[in-house]
Amino acid sequence: MAEANDWVPAGINVNVPSAARVYDHFLGGAHNFAVDRALAEQIAAMTPNIGETMRSNRVFLRRAVRHLAAQGVRQFLDIGSGIPTAGNVHEIALEAAPGARVVYVDIDPVAVEHSRAILAGVDGTGVICADMRDVDRVLGESEKLGLDFTEPVAVLLAGVLHFVPDDDDPKSIVAALGSAVVPGSHLLISHATADGQPPEVVEAQRLSGRTGTEIVLRPAAEITSYFEGFDLVEPGLVFIPRWRPDPQDPVDEHPERVGAYAGVGKKG
Repeated sequence: MAEANDWVPAGINVNVPSAARVYDHFLGGAHNFAVDRALAEQIAAMTPNIGETMRSNRVFLRRAVRHLAAQGVRQFLDIGSGIPTAGNVHEIALEAAPGARVVYVDIDPVAVEHSRAILAGVDGTGVICADMRDVDRVLGESEKLGLDFTEPVAVLLAGVLHFVPDDDDPKSIVAALGSAVVPGSHLLISHATADGQPPEVVEAQRLSGRTGTEIVLRPAAEITSYFEGFDLVEPGLVFIPRWRPDPQDPVDEHPERVGAYAGVGKKG
């Protein structure tokens, strides 16, 4: 695993777990520390399918980006992007649609600095360190990096809204982002839920608070409401494994085990 002096910017406290680094660990990445792995192991011991959930979310994101590229989308705004791992949005988008533009946004300085290192010299990409709640800044910095909001944009909110507490009104954040994009744009959301989950999920949620970004589990109806102004494409909001699985994917008889919903909407 990477050590602190290899790649972490000065001033980052590597003794406090980071949600981005915990996620990186579950995805098999190398950009995490003992404190992150220890917390990940605690969470996994209580919810053994958590790694599957995170990997499923990444697979959903890849499938969705391919779908969006096939629909003609050439601009992607990935908010809450985390630490880049293999098969990231820019790789999928540029393979499917050469000339696409991708802007990554994350609040974690470690995730942002490592993203900048990986993307150095990759045309059509950019990285912003910003809080998604500051929508004006996210949009303004994205324009500076080349996104054109007079043309369709795919706003990707994969596994990030459940880190926004109710007091910060996540629906209003999504609405502000949605109002900034033109018809033909898309909105992607994946979000953790307690729907169909056993009680230990609640305890794992409590542990997530140790990263400073506690997960808020929300029901399907509330997550669906975030798509106001967008028409959900088939199959609608579903448990992640049920969102347009590839033909070779095994049929999951218990998709609720991933504990997360996914959906994509199009602005008419």
